[in-house]
This record gives sequence, structure tokens and C-alpha cells, in this order.
Amino acid sequence: MVQKYQSPVRVYKYPFELVMAAYEKRFPTCPEIPVFLGSEILQESKSDDGAVHIVERSCKLNVDAPRLLKKIAGVEYVFFIQKNTVNWKERTLLIEAHNETFANRVVVLETCSYSVHPENEEWTCFEQSASLDIKSFFGFENTVEKIAMKQYTANIKRGKEVIEHYLKELISQGITFIPRWTPPPVSRQKEKRALAVGHNPGIVPAESCMHGTTKEQPGSSCPAAETASPDADKLDADYIERYLGQLTPMQESCLIRLRQWLQEMHKGKIPKDEHILRFLRARDFNIDKAREMLCQSLTWRKQYQVDYILQTWRPPSLLEDYYTGGWHYQDKDGRPLYILRLGQMDTKGLVKALGEEVLLRHVLSINEQGQKRCEENTNLFGRPITSWTCLVDLDGLNMRHLWRPGVKALLRIIEVVEDNYPETLGRLLIVRAPRVFPVLWTLVSPFINENTRQKFLIYSGNNYQGPGGLVDYLDKDVIPDFLGGECMCNVPEGGLVPKSLYQTDEEPENSDHIRLWTETIYHSANVLKGAPHEIVVEILEGESVITWDFDILKGDVVFCLFHSKRAPETSRKEATSSSASTAGENVQLIDKSWILGVDYSCMESPLVCREGESIQGSHVTRWPGFYVLQWKMHSSLPCSGTSLHRVDDVLASLQVSSHKCKLIYYFEVLASKDFRGSMSSLESCNSGFSQLSAATTSSNQSQSSSLISR
Repeated sequence: MVQKYQSPVRVYKYPFELVMAAYEKRFPTCPEIPVFLGSEILQESKSDDGAVHIVERSCKLNVDAPRLLKKIAGVEYVFFIQKNTVNWKERTLLIEAHNETFANRVVVLETCSYSVHPENEEWTCFEQSASLDIKSFFGFENTVEKIAMKQYTANIKRGKEVIEHYLKELISQGITFIPRWTPPPVSRQKEKRALAVGHNPGIVPAESCMHGTTKEQPGSSCPAAETASPDADKLDADYIERYLGQLTPMQESCLIRLRQWLQEMHKGKIPKDEHILRFLRARDFNIDKAREMLCQSLTWRKQYQVDYILQTWRPPSLLEDYYTGGWHYQDKDGRPLYILRLGQMDTKGLVKALGEEVLLRHVLSINEQGQKRCEENTNLFGRPITSWTCLVDLDGLNMRHLWRPGVKALLRIIEVVEDNYPETLGRLLIVRAPRVFPVLWTLVSPFINENTRQKFLIYSGNNYQGPGGLVDYLDKDVIPDFLGGECMCNVPEGGLVPKSLYQTDEEPENSDHIRLWTETIYHSANVLKGAPHEIVVEILEGESVITWDFDILKGDVVFCLFHSKRAPETSRKEATSSSASTAGENVQLIDKSWILGVDYSCMESPLVCREGESIQGSHVTRWPGFYVLQWKMHSSLPCSGTSLHRVDDVLASLQVSSHKCKLIYYFEVLASKDFRGSMSSLESCNSGFSQLSAATTSSNQSQSSSLISR
């Protein structure tokens, strides 16, 4: 594999002529670069007017390699051929180098250039690029590659230090100015000859000038200087250090190469440099993996118009009242600080009232705000700030927060954020972690990137107070009042979301944005009199676990679970009356010709569920087959399993009655081994979630349980 390097633009705040004088002091030998043992001029030429000076040298290098490797290779030193072309007229220097030793096994190419700064002619710019291609090396290809890259990157930074060293030496000798090149007087006859030919006889043509690729047109000047000058799309080293932070030479190279690739290949808006750098860090500066991750994210942003979310997103009032999170100044390092009072948040109520789509869009807007605040703080504090700090207060966290649909929604949100906002979290401070927190951490941590997990600091009880706690990361005047500080915090206190605000599928959305998720965790259903709502679950092997969670929003219903070896045939009947149109189509699963106890059997005792109740339960299956979850309208009249009213029987009655029940539900099938110990099996009167009894581990029994919370 060919290894490549591309430097940023490095700026010397000295004129080109003075920098060239410092550069020439590196030859024939340079004590400041120990690996450079010396050089010998092979050939040298100048143009007639002295504007172009070409020198070709053989350079002797001492490579820091194991003695055994040198012995196997049969060499003690490595020789390179270096060709320097300085154009005093255009004020450019082009350096081209390649290896002479092992040229048939290893190909090393390097190109460097010095040119005048495009915005200040008294400054000089330097750029460097190189490639390494090891074709074969006695079976030590990987070793040689590592040695070469390590030594090369070590000498990159040293190169600039050497030039600056010789610049200071010149200044100490009183040499602070070197006049620019001026053309010598030319005779009239030579001028005519030059015009007839189209160029001066001894001058290197424009196309062979440094970086020159465009042929000189009659009456125009040589474009080499313009071509060689760094343009606005290039990064310089000072900018990187000021706005992006300290990077190694290879990290700088990865950033520049990925940025160049995006400029050449990507159609659309190019992300900011700090955003590109986050993806490189997330993939340990593997440029191929970072490019793949970034391109997928850019496609996602374009598809769902995420770039405009700060302009288009307006959180619902319910979210503003019950979402317990908000921005709060910054930490000691200048990172924006986000506070989330997770223990006080009714996550279950928010999911049921707003849906995952709204919560995800709100989380994305928070991340977009965080990136914007990082840019503002970078300008405010004069140093690069590319991530933020999150303070999570878990006081009040209980089993209610661990109910399976909520954790499932959380994991989906984490996945989206990890894929599209990598390396944005600088530090996560978790305080007042209760004893139930390890359970949540066990469930969530596998879905969080290892680099992110290392940024977590967890405090239980009051351990966050005093040395080693929040004061190490936050100024005292920033610590919020509810954590014992003196700063008033405007983050909402949350509370339980009223069940009257829970939404159903039939309620229209009041936004025009493209849905980020096409599927939702909760589904809604209408149950009409005599027309139950049924869903079928196919179980392929015994001892699976069916779990359910539903809320009765209107009316009273009866919940049952049936089993059949026969596959129910779905029959749909569209409602035709205006009174029934709100129910949409009704799915018929249990055929009215089926006989209870013969064609199908009841696995759960009928459970009466009243309006406003939340029901959670589970059933451990004993046999494979088809399981039907059924909700039917509760009636005070007795009703046997074989005399259930069907859709066909009640259509006429619907003409005069529009009474119906509403519910939202969620169900999932788990393997028994996955269910035990999961959040679904945790028992809590607060969450209303059921726990398998000890008998659930038995293979010869079918167990179930349901819990009701009001």
C-alpha cells in the first residue's frame, strides 16, 4: 500500500530571499539534522539572465534502523537524488527528491516548494508532499514501512526548526535584507532574437517553472507564481494550531488529504475543518475509514436536511416543559456545558406523548447547537474548543427509566449521534448515581464508542462534592444550585407527563420535515364494539418470551393471549360509514369458524384494563406456533370465547354508534436467555414492569405475568 503525506502551508514571516539564504546554509552538510550526513553536487546550471538556478545533488542519509536489517540489506547508508529549481524572478523554489538506494524495491518521492505568500509579499510559504511505495524488501516490508514513516515524520517538524535556526543566525550576523533579483541589461539585438523565438534562449519556459502547468501566451507573464501561491482552500499550520489544536504531521496530512478529496469529489457543501477532524479522530486517523464514515454522514445530513435544523426546528411546548436539559455556561476548559437532569425526566411519558421522532430531532438540534457554541468559544477564548461537557444528574432515577421501549429508543438515538457527531463529547460528568445505575450502564455502554466511554466520570451519592468532584472541572460560580452551588440554573424540573397528552398514529403531525425514522416503537389502535384489535406473533422454538407494554387512552378493554398451531388468515374489511372511518381498516385474525379449545387455546386469563391504565407483561412460550395478542372492548355482558362478535356482525350497529376505545402498544419477542436479567425482567411498582417468576426457567411450564400501573 502506498503511504502518502501532505503538509499544511507553513509560513515564515521573512522575505523569500532571506529564507533562501537560510536554506542554502543546510548544504553541503547540516549538523542540525543528524540523519543528513552530507551532499555532493552532481550538476548545476543557470539561465543566461541568472533568474533560474538548477542544482542536482546526491544526499547521504543515515537511517535509524536495526543493525540486523542493515546487514540483511547490505547497506549502511541511503542515498537520495535531490533536484532544486529556484526561480528568482518568480520567487519560487521547487525541490524534487527520490531515492537512489533500493530504487527497484522501494520508491520514495518527495516534492517541496517555497513561494511568496499570496497576501503578504514579505512572507514565504512552504509546502511538502511525499509518497512511499515498498514493493519488496526481503520479507521486512512492514518493518521498513514503520521505520520510514517514523523517521520521516520526526524530521518534518525538525525541518522548519532548522530554517528558523539559520534565519536567526543570519539576523545575528546583521543580515536582515537581501535585495530581489533584477534582470541584467539586454542588448537590442538579443531582445529582437528573443521576441522572434518567443522566449529568452537561456530561460526555463513557463511550463517548466515551479508548479507551472499552463503554457505562456504571447503578451502574458509566466503564471508560475500564481500557480505556486497557496490559495484560500489550503490550510496553513498556524490556522491548524489556532483553531484545530496540536496535531502530529501525519494527522495534519490526513486532514489535508481528506479535505482535498472532498473538494475534488464531493458534490455539495463541504463540512468545516473541525467537523472533518472529528471523523478522523473517531477512526484513529485511518483516512479510508474516516472518509467512508463522513460520506455516509453527509448523505444522511442531506437526505434529512439536518443542516437547516436550527432554522426549522421549533420544539413543542410539551417538550420545553418536561425535557429537563439545557445549556449552562462552560467548564474550566472553556467547553460549553450542557446539563441534563435525567432522574427528573419522565422519559416514558415523553416517548408516548411525542414519539421517538420528536425526541431524536430535539437531540440533533442540541448537537448542532453544541457545535455552534464550540465555534463561538474558540473565538472567545482564543484556543481551539471542539467538544462540550455534559453534566447528568441521576437523582430520582429508578426502574421507571429502565422500561424496555424507552431504553430501545435511547439506544437508537445513541446510534444516530455516534454515527454523525463523533468526538463531540469532551467529558461526561454523572452525579448522584443511584444503585440502579449499573443496570442501565450495563445495557447502554456496549453501544457507546470506546473513546467516548473513556470520557465518563461517575459519582455516586455526594462524592461529587469537594476535591476530586465537580470543582475540578467547573468553576464554583457555575455549579448549579440543585447540586449545592450558587448559580441559578434555568433547566426545567420536569415531572410526569399527563397521559391525556399521549399521542396516537391518527393524530396528524404539525411539521413538514422528512421523517428521520420510518418506524416507531409504539403503535396505536382503535377497538370498536365487537371488533377486537389483534396482532399475531410466530414463535419458531419454545421458551421464547413475548413482552408487551400498552396504555389505554380511552375506554375499557379486555386483553387476551391465544395460541394456535394453525396460521391465522388475515382478513381486512374497510369501514364504510362516516362514523367508522376514523378507525381505518380492521384486521381479522381469528377466524369466526374456529372453536376455542380445538383450533386455538387461551394462554392468558382475560385481563380487564381500565381507561388511563398502563399494562406491562410477558409470557414465556412453551410451544412453537402462532400467538395472538387481542384487545377487545370491555362489556358488562358475559361473553364466551366462541361467541365473539366479528366485524361482519357489527358494521350495521356502527352506523348508529361511534363509540370506540383507543390504545397505544408495543411488543417484542426475546429468547429466554436474552430476557432474564434484561430491563424487561426488572420488577418495579413504579415502572409497572413484570419480572419472570422463578418458574420461568422451567422448560415444562408456560408462565406469564402482567402488571398494572395507574
